[in-house]
Amino acid sequence: MNPAKPALHALCDAFIEQRIAAARTAMQAAQESSSSETKSSAGDKYETGREMANAERDRNAAHMQQAQQLQAELARISPDAPCDTVRPGALVSTSMGTFYLGISAGKLEGMDVFGVSPAAPVAVALKGLRAGEEALFNGKTVRVLAVE
Repeated sequence: MNPAKPALHALCDAFIEQRIAAARTAMQAAQESSSSETKSSAGDKYETGREMANAERDRNAAHMQQAQQLQAELARISPDAPCDTVRPGALVSTSMGTFYLGISAGKLEGMDVFGVSPAAPVAVALKGLRAGEEALFNGKTVRVLAVE
């Protein structure tokens, strides 16, 4: 028996929340590092350290923005909607494994289900298929066993 789609959706959301929190913490640490740099007799060392901290903050801001975009994509998916074809929000059991088409989150914690983006190659190969149908993926035939 596959886990309920709302539970998988919640795990994907928690994955995103962790990424946002990690990016926020790293941004704050970089900001504090930049602010704590003091002028020294080393001259350019002050400016270099400050620029490195600012670059780190900017990198983490980009990571946070990407995570927020993932969150918006996931919010557009209704986990309660029934699916009879492979599409975003579907829980798909295949001969290769089980996938929840929401976001790319890897193996979902405590589950034998992989969170994959609808744009992932495996999802693209299976798109629109129903239970019992097959597709070719990486030179192998993949059979769709069930779609929920």
